[in-house]
Amino acid sequence: APKYLEVLDQKSQRLKQLTEDLFEASKASSGNLQVVLENLNYQDLVRQATGEFAERFESASLSLVLDLPKEPLLIQADGRYLWRILENIFLNVYKYAAPQTRVYLSLIKTGVYAELTLKNISASPLNLSPDELLERFSRGDLSRNTEGSGLGLSIAKSLTELQEGNFELQTDGDLFKVILKLPLVKVQQKIS
Repeated sequence: APKYLEVLDQKSQRLKQLTEDLFEASKASSGNLQVVLENLNYQDLVRQATGEFAERFESASLSLVLDLPKEPLLIQADGRYLWRILENIFLNVYKYAAPQTRVYLSLIKTGVYAELTLKNISASPLNLSPDELLERFSRGDLSRNTEGSGLGLSIAKSLTELQEGNFELQTDGDLFKVILKLPLVKVQQKIS
């Protein structure tokens, strides 16, 4: 009986998470979220996210290689939603990257955008195109049947677009790459 209760508890928690993710995905894709854009230091948020995930990456035998500019990149974004985007892409790496590999994260200024690029090698063959990976309930590892809802990347893309940014996935063999562009603060755009 205790084992059945444990399984039921796990399944109910997974259903609860799926419901919450689906609700958030629906709101994000329909634009029914209030976005409060503010000036944020992108490097600080990235450092915070990497700090939050350092133990998880270490437990998954992943080495994070950071390439951040020395000068602050100030972006216009909603901090809550940007955090969710970073959390979703970091969780994706944590769950699907091949152990004993490096994860590369770079942040650069490109025109009027700050561009974050995150690259890793997938533990399983990427059987889907980037467009298919961005669809709701999509999973790169088709054999996976536990954990997660398959909504993380879709939510990240919708939240990025709500903030006037661009979210792109690229794959090349087992290489998985996320490119996240968010608008720079207007003053910083004029500086260079």
